[in-house]
Amino acid sequence: MTLPTAAPRTAPAAAGPHPRRWFALALLLTAEAMNLLDSTIVQVAAPVMHARLGGPVADIQWFSAAYTLPFAVLLVTGGRLGDIAGRRRIFRIGVAAFLLASLCCALAPSAGLLIAARAVQGGAAALVIPQTFGLIKAMFDGGELSRALGTIGPVMGLAAVCGPVLGGVLTHADLFGSSWRAVFLVNLPLGAAVLAGSSLLREDRAGHRPRLDLVGTALLVLGSVLLVAPLIEVDAVAGVVPWLAVGAGVAVLLLFGLHQRGKSRRGRSPLVETSLFANRGFPAALATSTLFFAVMNGLMLVVVVQVQLTRHAGVLTAGLTLLPWSCGMAAASLCAGTWLVPRHGARVMFAGLAVLAGGVGGAAADYAAGPAGAGSWLLWAALAVSGAGIGLFTVPFFTTALHRVRPQENGSAAGLLNAVQQFGGTIGVALLGTVFLRVGAADGAWTACCVAVGLLAATALTARLMTAPEAS
Repeated sequence: MTLPTAAPRTAPAAAGPHPRRWFALALLLTAEAMNLLDSTIVQVAAPVMHARLGGPVADIQWFSAAYTLPFAVLLVTGGRLGDIAGRRRIFRIGVAAFLLASLCCALAPSAGLLIAARAVQGGAAALVIPQTFGLIKAMFDGGELSRALGTIGPVMGLAAVCGPVLGGVLTHADLFGSSWRAVFLVNLPLGAAVLAGSSLLREDRAGHRPRLDLVGTALLVLGSVLLVAPLIEVDAVAGVVPWLAVGAGVAVLLLFGLHQRGKSRRGRSPLVETSLFANRGFPAALATSTLFFAVMNGLMLVVVVQVQLTRHAGVLTAGLTLLPWSCGMAAASLCAGTWLVPRHGARVMFAGLAVLAGGVGGAAADYAAGPAGAGSWLLWAALAVSGAGIGLFTVPFFTTALHRVRPQENGSAAGLLNAVQQFGGTIGVALLGTVFLRVGAADGAWTACCVAVGLLAATALTARLMTAPEAS
């Protein structure tokens, strides 16, 4: 689930006709769902893309990572552009760029061009997603605002769980011979409808316009690429070069942190609000989000690719394999939000991690048994348990992560959580995907599950730091 970034409003809510405003809300939710859907919809179709387009096997990971990496590192900058130039204007530009990039993806004749178009898609998504919250606040007020904001979570959760299944269905349907290209073509009518109705949106921008931090953005992009790319391309470059690149990426990200602190001390506009790091709770939340979504996204890729490459199942079977995962996640999220979290609070997070670890262990046991049928009862049950663990964790996590954040920092905190969620997913695709592809066959999936359990143990430690009382 992705949080909206908060933004100040410069005008009171529009007083237009009620149905007009709710239709505009539907357009905003469609745009958000379309952008977030593309984070996961490609994972099921990726082996088919690779089979049709050729290229190194690492391209299977790049088809996902090329989207989520620019999405993550440009998200905060995209929100700031909306503050400066107007959120409706940047929203329109982002949707138009996303549409064009989707068309380029669908028409791509080679894996390299597809990966490049996916990167543009991710950058466009970083323009669209941060604008939604401010645009909703410009249209609604009072009780209607609460109801409008309350629709974001379910729609985004539905997009997250439906992505892999929809990717399998569209690829298998092979409409007009489109095969995997249909997962991008589906964006065209949706995006066109959003653009056509965008005139219903009220223009909105920040009263105080911050400046862009171009140096900070460049350092963040460079450090992130240096960190992620070697994890995917570890087989393509011999020796210690990939690990030197990872070290360089860490060094650049540390330099980014120093640059942000320096800008904050000089009273300028840093890309990241450094006051958020005054207590250990929020940095621990960022680490928790990175680790958790690395497990979630990485495992999704491993499950659907293993079913196709090792068990030789079709793309539809691969997509439907994640159906228990999606159902478990939806049911547990509803249960957690309605009953468990109001009664037990942040403790539900740790229950979710334990349930997820149990589900991953069950999947590992299935993989250890060898490449049997593509839908063994043990794997389906393990995925349902894993989905339930994810649902139990995510509902209390975001509330807990923002609990100690001051009201004026809510927007920056939510934007940063969004960014590290996408970045964590990218790391997971790179790390767990590489483990699976390097080891190969069922052993690779079993090994990836073991790594995931280790990451979940680390997640439990950082989550404990989130909830620990601050020293007085």
